[in-house]
Amino acid sequence: MTEVDASQHENLNEEGYVCVMNKEKDEKKEIMDNEDRKEFLKDFIQSQGKRLRFNLKYNASLEGIFSDLSMPSWAGQVLPSSTLAADIVSVGDSWLNFAITKALIEPMEGVEDQEWFKGLGDKWKDWADLWRPELEGKISMVDSPREVAGAVLKYMGASYNTNNLDLEVAGGKSAVQKNLQLLRKQVRLFDSVNYLKAFAVGDVWVAVGWSSDVIPIAKRTSDVTVIVPKSGASLWADLWAIPAVSRFETNRIGGRVRGPSPLTHQWIEFCLQAARALPFKQEVIPGASPAALGSTQIEVPTELTKGKPRLDTNLIAGVPPPEILARCEFLEPLSDSALSDYQWLISTMQEPNHGFVDRMHHHISLMQKFWLNRKLH
Repeated sequence: MTEVDASQHENLNEEGYVCVMNKEKDEKKEIMDNEDRKEFLKDFIQSQGKRLRFNLKYNASLEGIFSDLSMPSWAGQVLPSSTLAADIVSVGDSWLNFAITKALIEPMEGVEDQEWFKGLGDKWKDWADLWRPELEGKISMVDSPREVAGAVLKYMGASYNTNNLDLEVAGGKSAVQKNLQLLRKQVRLFDSVNYLKAFAVGDVWVAVGWSSDVIPIAKRTSDVTVIVPKSGASLWADLWAIPAVSRFETNRIGGRVRGPSPLTHQWIEFCLQAARALPFKQEVIPGASPAALGSTQIEVPTELTKGKPRLDTNLIAGVPPPEILARCEFLEPLSDSALSDYQWLISTMQEPNHGFVDRMHHHISLMQKFWLNRKLH
């Protein structure tokens, strides 16, 4: 864990503490990134037009932040370095529902009146090619049950978030199971760690995975096309949230009086400014700024792409065309009955090496086991 401290000022009159993820492991790039982060923080402090104390702490992973939020604090004490002491933290959207249910984060008050909130848009390739006979055994794919079953559902014209297979999908559960078996014959490898390695060495011709994995590899490989299916794909996001501390009897959290931070809304508004989207447009960071999702036309300045090899893709500044984006979906929590259907579907997949099926079952039950363990502690 590393920390960037922007509090090298005297007589500062406002204080903020933000906890975010840092996935970068490349040492040379990390040095460059640290300079970018310092510049980022400097711009934020200057944008406030006042003197303030501001700390930004990096965690090794989003899972680490989530775990810190879930850990009980002994004797109701929260240390200054604790994630719970942060004014705002970065969390993955797939954990949002659990974090809300378990009161690990709390609502942001008055967001409807904030300019950054008002400016957010509410909008958020083809899958049938995966079933082409010539691709049998030539596909690698992540082993996420939501992505595997989701590919089948999108192929059948249904939603990633289908909760009742018999009522919401033509042909019902048996039809989904049949198409899943056919897809299983097409896919050589289900493995979220090694699916791109198989693609890079030529063992497979098609890799199905997340853009944050795929794009960096594609940019270093010739004759590769990155396509978002016409019928839409899954979306995911990293979010800002406020750690819940109402369960503590004291308002002194992390060595200071913790109340609504005056910098929370300024921080979010700053992160959503057009200038902050530059790393996405330059393709330094895979993905897109939220501002790009609500735009009907996305243009990348010529100077940002001049002299760079052009990636063959239908993504523009990290975002698919509007007509495809409209068919993309965030993965919502599934009902208990839907999770049972997923368990049944995965168990019907024939696999000589049971490791794949075991991993799929593990993914489905991971969060349930996580909360049970927390409860026991």
